[in-house]
Amino acid sequence: MARLFWLRARLRRLVRRHPRLSFVFRTFTTFSIAFGGAYGFISGTKSADYDPNAFALGVSLLFALACVALAVLSMRLRWMRRKLGKVILHNEALADRNWELKEAEERARSLFESQGDLIVLRDAGGVITSVNDAYCTLARRSRAELLATRFVLPVLEQGASALETNGTRIHDQRVETALGPRWIAWREGLVRIDANHPAELQCVGRDVTSRMETERALAEARDHANAANRAKSRFLAMTSHEFRTPLNGIIGMSGLLLDTPLTPEQTTYARAVKASGDALLSLIEELLDYSKIEAGKIELESRPFVLPDLIEDITELLAPRAQARQLEIAAYIDDTLPIEVIGDAARLRQVLLNLAGNAIKFTPSGGVALIVEHGARPGDIRFMVQDTGIGITPDAQARIFREFEQADEQIARHYGGTGLGLSISDRIVKRMGGRIALESRPGAGSAFEVSIPLAAHDGALQRKPFSPPDLAGQPILLVCPQTIEASLLVRRLDRWGAETCMISDIAAARALLAERSWHTVFVDHAMGAEAVWLLGQIACRHATRRIVMVTPSTRHDLQAAGAAAFTGYLVKPLRAQSIAARLTAPADGSTAQRATNRQPDFETIGESDSPATVPAQSLSVLVAEDNEINALLIRSLLTRLGHDVTVAANGEDALASWVAAQTADAPYDLVLMDVQMPKLDGIETTRKIREREADGHARRTAILALTANTLTDDRHACFDAGMDGFLVKPLDQDKLADALARLIAARHLAA
Repeated sequence: MARLFWLRARLRRLVRRHPRLSFVFRTFTTFSIAFGGAYGFISGTKSADYDPNAFALGVSLLFALACVALAVLSMRLRWMRRKLGKVILHNEALADRNWELKEAEERARSLFESQGDLIVLRDAGGVITSVNDAYCTLARRSRAELLATRFVLPVLEQGASALETNGTRIHDQRVETALGPRWIAWREGLVRIDANHPAELQCVGRDVTSRMETERALAEARDHANAANRAKSRFLAMTSHEFRTPLNGIIGMSGLLLDTPLTPEQTTYARAVKASGDALLSLIEELLDYSKIEAGKIELESRPFVLPDLIEDITELLAPRAQARQLEIAAYIDDTLPIEVIGDAARLRQVLLNLAGNAIKFTPSGGVALIVEHGARPGDIRFMVQDTGIGITPDAQARIFREFEQADEQIARHYGGTGLGLSISDRIVKRMGGRIALESRPGAGSAFEVSIPLAAHDGALQRKPFSPPDLAGQPILLVCPQTIEASLLVRRLDRWGAETCMISDIAAARALLAERSWHTVFVDHAMGAEAVWLLGQIACRHATRRIVMVTPSTRHDLQAAGAAAFTGYLVKPLRAQSIAARLTAPADGSTAQRATNRQPDFETIGESDSPATVPAQSLSVLVAEDNEINALLIRSLLTRLGHDVTVAANGEDALASWVAAQTADAPYDLVLMDVQMPKLDGIETTRKIREREADGHARRTAILALTANTLTDDRHACFDAGMDGFLVKPLDQDKLADALARLIAARHLAA
């Protein structure tokens, strides 16, 4: 069967290849059949055995065969017509498809030619096989000149290249063209145009000269802006240095002047000079901080610090300013907060000092509260600064955190200030990962809320954890005006479990005392000295502990005879640890005896190990300072503290004096080194001293920088040179004394 199909296929292939031979064969066969039939009939009619019936039958058979042949031929013709119709339809469809393909090819060619991008195809040898008009225009050559050549555009600069995952190579080139140098971004990849031909390299280039010029212009502008920022930062640093140097003399000398006998009029003038110097110093600090933030040079530390000490130190620092305006300032710290947290204590202190300082400035009466509690998010600590001041309007709240903005012009003229403090605080808080919010109503005070993530310190604690006293069910009477300090004290006592009763009338307090026995009676000295002493005497019969609350300015009243009725006293603003110590201490002795004998109150308990309590010792100090006024100030301060001072006017003199002291076996204990000096600056002088110490195995001399520059780079330069620390101008007498006390304590420990 398979052989039969094979034979038929060969015959059909032969017929298709030789149609004339097929025609001759068919004609011969038809003629032979017709001739044989006719001849047979004619021969039969002439033979002796002729039978008419058989002849008629034969004729009928031939006719039937002819009819069948005609019918088959007719059916084949109809089948061929249908087949031909299908072929015609197929040919029409092919013609339509061919027309569509030609149209698509024309569109593709038109699109290819009209492309603004450069398109060129190259074979494996780099010969151009196709190119569009854009490439021809850029090359200033015709297509005929480019085809079948290895022409490439001259490359002036080659950019970086990259390879995509699909094998496409991307790179930039700066090429020389008839239109001038142009930047072209190329995409090169292999494409197969025809299945019977090898793949070709298709290069598509886009003119990105405008983009590259824009990017370079932006880069140059960024570099110029960075250079301008650096120049601005250096300018502000140098300007602040030049400001601080005379300010050091103004503030320091006015402070020394106030310590001398003066007439009331002279005292007023000297205080005005010092206040003006302090105001100018505050302005310089704000401008310098603002420049640091603008230049992105503000750096945050991450060190453990004692949170309650930081908050209470802030209230104590601001207390004199608040009490001078007849205001109260108080702090409340949640006992459940960790004692030590990790963060930037200096920046947090700066933010809270700014907020609390503004609250004091804009509060005519009442007071300021600093409340520290857990934040809304885990790990956050919330700092609330509330005041009873003038408040802020809603429209001013929307812009008060912007640079150089204040609530309104009248407030700016009345209270002064640059409007930078809140902007700086807002940026610092955001850098610390926190947020700052404001709630205020005109005439009803303001509340600033600062939430900052501060993790608890798990290492060794700097001080023992605070244990609040157990006052469960203990009755405590508080006799004081309705003030912020009183409300926070009641809140604290209630948290410790006490049954607190606060009353603001002395007569009512006398009547209430006799109703029951009291664990403790707190009396505010602000109720009036005579009334307070009398109330203390009455309370002796009804309360075991009687505590009077005073301010630093009224502390001298404790030496009065009436103060003997009280068993203790507290200085406002109150510290939680001092309150707890008073409530748990034995009720012996009297307040007057403690004040007269200068016994330490509970504000200073736990500070006996601080360097300030180390016995005084005279140090040999070398001061390297080129400014005569500052040198005189430092000499006066050190002399008052009981130290021997030698002054050098520049770095060379300081180095020579240090060498002479080493040679005479009388080395200096401390060198106060001004950073900017003529001939030899403080940094280079310190390096030379450290080199000589290393070569001669001499004892290391403590060196503290005297600098007006507070930028981080300047501090790092001081430490890199070998300095042990720095003091920022204007020089503060207390900070200088603390630095010397720490040095003396270190020498005692070393000995």
